[in-house]
Amino acid sequence: MDTVKAVIDVGTNSIKFHAAKKKADGSLETVLDKNDIARLGEGLRETGLIAPEALERNALSVAAFAEKAKELGAVPEIVGTMALRTAKNAADFASRVKELTGLDVRIIPGEEEARLSYLAVLSGLPLAGGELVTFDTGGGSTEFVYGRGTEMVRKFSIPLGAVRITEEFFADDPVRPGSVDAAVKEIRSSLTGGGVLGSPEVIVGMGGTVTSLASVKFKMETYDPDVVQGSVLTLAELKDMAAMFASMTLEERKGVTGLQPKRADVILAGTCIVCAILELLGASSFTVSDRGLRHGLAYELFNQ
Repeated sequence: MDTVKAVIDVGTNSIKFHAAKKKADGSLETVLDKNDIARLGEGLRETGLIAPEALERNALSVAAFAEKAKELGAVPEIVGTMALRTAKNAADFASRVKELTGLDVRIIPGEEEARLSYLAVLSGLPLAGGELVTFDTGGGSTEFVYGRGTEMVRKFSIPLGAVRITEEFFADDPVRPGSVDAAVKEIRSSLTGGGVLGSPEVIVGMGGTVTSLASVKFKMETYDPDVVQGSVLTLAELKDMAAMFASMTLEERKGVTGLQPKRADVILAGTCIVCAILELLGASSFTVSDRGLRHGLAYELFNQ
């Protein structure tokens, strides 16, 4: 049987599972790729702690994915990102996962997260050797890598994500008039303060927000990674989507074709972040990568 490697990526908003095997040409073939929007970071900003219900819910989700990996003949590598980097009780989560699965959770720094995301892009898209910026915007943070071809020139992580912006600016349903402008001002200031500048030849976006926006663009009843991978989203399309989401109630957003209902509350904030990134980089569009940290890590596990 072909060797399968599996990765469980524990994020602020969702837990992602990826299992792959290596093809004869050295590229990776996905065996299974799933996510569970389990909201580990719920309320984390106010208390600095993972709430007991969120802790248990997410630990059980990790355990279910670990069981799935076992069925595929793999011992999964479990990694944690922003929520586990910041939560004061991250160790409690790790020990609950250990209790349920016997496996360790490795909490990775933001720069390592950025590096693995960059690796995922390179392993999945035929990119020319020009100047490239990748961004991966999640629930709790946004990672950037500035590169040239396969070489990473600069990588950094900004603690700006869709969950925080939603909690801060979009708590009302429907959102208050003027709240989008206020949110965009805050987002732009976080991004410029974090060092987002330049005018790269190629911009690649990844992560749940970006793939959801592509799914909405293509009105996908069922998500198709092959259509999303390598597709292009324009700033004009994104601004139209932001206006549409802002005009809807949460219930109405849940009915948008292509959008996972569990993502309906944070999608407006995510769209605003992506718009601001494009504007700061002087770009009118970007390429979508359906690959993320988990694909980069799987690629690395096979090439170690």
